[in-house]
Amino acid sequence: MATSRGTTTVADGVVAKVAGIAAQDIPGVYALGGGAARALGSIREAVGQKDLTQGVSVEVGQTQVAVDVTLVVEYPHPLQKVADDVRDAIYAAVEDVVGMEVTEVNVAITDIHIASDDDEKPSQNKRADDDAQTGQRESRVS
Repeated sequence: MATSRGTTTVADGVVAKVAGIAAQDIPGVYALGGGAARALGSIREAVGQKDLTQGVSVEVGQTQVAVDVTLVVEYPHPLQKVADDVRDAIYAAVEDVVGMEVTEVNVAITDIHIASDDDEKPSQNKRADDDAQTGQRESRVS
């Protein structure tokens, strides 16, 4: 971006980070990135580093940006609504924060996350199921 007072260069990683932050703030977005990226991301988070560009790739020109984002949606959020909300948030964030025109935002939903009882809290029903299975195994053996 050139002005009469000089030029400003915004690194691709900065644009990707702004897009990633915008996408993560949308209700229904569980994670960004595909399976391998999420696995690597969970390792990074375990050591205290979070990659805000995970699942986001950008093409940055002189004044325009194209964004591709890959995400996992929480069940039962409507997939198309989440994709549209992510797209709108990225358009707004990149145009407002970075000051560049967004030409397109492509959203790829690669998975849905289904919260199980195990994720939320240990259940006494699980213990009862385990006891029942143990009892069944014992009865099969005798």
